[in-house]
Amino acid sequence: MKVVILAGGYGTRISEESQFKPKPMLEIGGMPILWHIMKEYSAFGFNEFIICAGYKQHVIKEWFADYYLHTSDVTFDFTEENKMIVHKSVSEPWKVTIVDTGLDTMTGGRVKRIQRFVGDEPFFLTYGDGVSNVDISKLLEFHKEHGKCVTLTTVSIAQQKGVLDIDDDNSILSFREKQDDDGAIINGGYMVCNSGIFEYLEDDTTVLEQLPMRRLAEAKELKSYYHDGFWQCMDTKREKDLLEKLWASNKAPWKVWED
Repeated sequence: MKVVILAGGYGTRISEESQFKPKPMLEIGGMPILWHIMKEYSAFGFNEFIICAGYKQHVIKEWFADYYLHTSDVTFDFTEENKMIVHKSVSEPWKVTIVDTGLDTMTGGRVKRIQRFVGDEPFFLTYGDGVSNVDISKLLEFHKEHGKCVTLTTVSIAQQKGVLDIDDDNSILSFREKQDDDGAIINGGYMVCNSGIFEYLEDDTTVLEQLPMRRLAEAKELKSYYHDGFWQCMDTKREKDLLEKLWASNKAPWKVWED
């Protein structure tokens, strides 16, 4: 089952760093947050990734092209044969497809552009700037059990994100922008989608979190998987510093994999 990661935005709210690279490539503990997200999914056995790139997409491609070299001990012998000797290699069991989904394409448009890579199969979908310790196996099991088109992982936090009204059956009744008097149950990403989602996506101007989500909710095709554990996005420098501090102290809750 493929994992689709949205990694094409400008990252304007953390522009002091994203002016040089895409936000998913900003580092926590010396590795891009994109790598952390991929490690989470890989820990549950999901190793095929589709990266929806856009802004400075060449940075993502070049990083993966050099990944084997950057994670290995090497000797460069220029004396005679001009060769490179790899002494120790650390590789991942990953297949990574990086798709240039356009510079100004909206989130729904980016997902629409990778339709040919996922075909008619269900797929995971998440944002390239948030980490969590959600149990991905249980999330997938929940999605299969209810049989609806899309499952969102929902979390409680006071952020300016899409706010959800949820009934006792975990059906999402409405999807809207946050208001000042709202509670704080929000879309935390970590979604599971059936291929039917592509019927709700039109073109590059489609914002996934607006009309498609509202239409899915109205059709009762949108379910909530509530996660009461750790979740944190990286929209600001302060949030990046928080994640960095957790990682440096060996208390990163999203590190669900073994070294």
